[in-house]
Amino acid sequence: MSPTTAVKPIKFKNPRAQHDFKGRSCSIVGLGSYVPERILTNADLEKTVDTSDEWITTRTGIRERRIAAENEFTSDIASKAALRAMSQAGVTGNQIDLIIVATITPDMLFPSTACLVQQKIGARRAAAFDLEAACSGFIYGLEIGQQFIMSRTYDTVLVIGAEKLSTIIDWSDRNTCVLFGDGGGAAVLQNRPNSHGLLTACMGADGGKAELLCMPGGGSRCPATTQSVANRLHYLRMDGKETFKHAVKAMLTAAQEAMRRCEIDITKIKCIIPHQANRRIIDAVGERLGARPEQLFVNLEKYGNTSAGSVAIALDEAVQSGRIQQGDLLLLIVFGAGLTWGAAVIEW
Repeated sequence: MSPTTAVKPIKFKNPRAQHDFKGRSCSIVGLGSYVPERILTNADLEKTVDTSDEWITTRTGIRERRIAAENEFTSDIASKAALRAMSQAGVTGNQIDLIIVATITPDMLFPSTACLVQQKIGARRAAAFDLEAACSGFIYGLEIGQQFIMSRTYDTVLVIGAEKLSTIIDWSDRNTCVLFGDGGGAAVLQNRPNSHGLLTACMGADGGKAELLCMPGGGSRCPATTQSVANRLHYLRMDGKETFKHAVKAMLTAAQEAMRRCEIDITKIKCIIPHQANRRIIDAVGERLGARPEQLFVNLEKYGNTSAGSVAIALDEAVQSGRIQQGDLLLLIVFGAGLTWGAAVIEW
């Protein structure tokens, strides 16, 4: 991730597709990811629920997922990913101005997991807060972090998407327990002179469909009681068919809008990194965008759906594998509970 030495200016007719001259551009200058050591395979799940490797693979594309240890929490996952991103960026904890942690599985309701991460990585001068946009959290975090960079409020922002979803999965429900895993990814944001970085990010939500993917228990509406635990309200619930339908439509719309703002089409995108939730969703979105199979980066088979960690982990692996080179245009697309969705175009 060496700084760009000479960059031709990109001129957009649409002012929303460029950083206005009052602000600074924002680039990802370091990436890192972390997944727990324990691997839970489809064959392992065959022993506990009525399912099979063939059933899971053909319907989801997932072959295995990572499960955190009992004494390994979301703050630990986030901190390990963050330290790797900081090392790649060449920054220390004292240089971090702001920490944003996107998660739906915080260590506790309060204080924020971001505050716990601050202590673990030695970022004592950083402000810190959590962001809850489910699987869309990392792109939401990138856009928020970019605003602080552009406005010159902060110089170095750390954005993390991390989850320990194994703690909210009903392991007796074969329709959901096969889908999710634990892990996280992180990005260090800074202004990089002569680089365009994050060109645009568009986000959306539809609270009218919140019930499609949710965890009913644990909040002020349904605090923990003996009865709520007995009714298994503290586990994730999902209407798979409806979620699938809305995911494809929302991800497609967000991706098209992000490219429209940048006045490019899918042929200009080097690498598409979609939310790693289901291979059928990924293929459907790619087909409707007119993308070639080789444009899509998929690591779903190894990790399952890691929610806010999904795109962050995939982006790190895509860069480390050499799929992404300096100057390439990337398209990140996400969808999650809320419902929430988003897309971002980045010049690497």
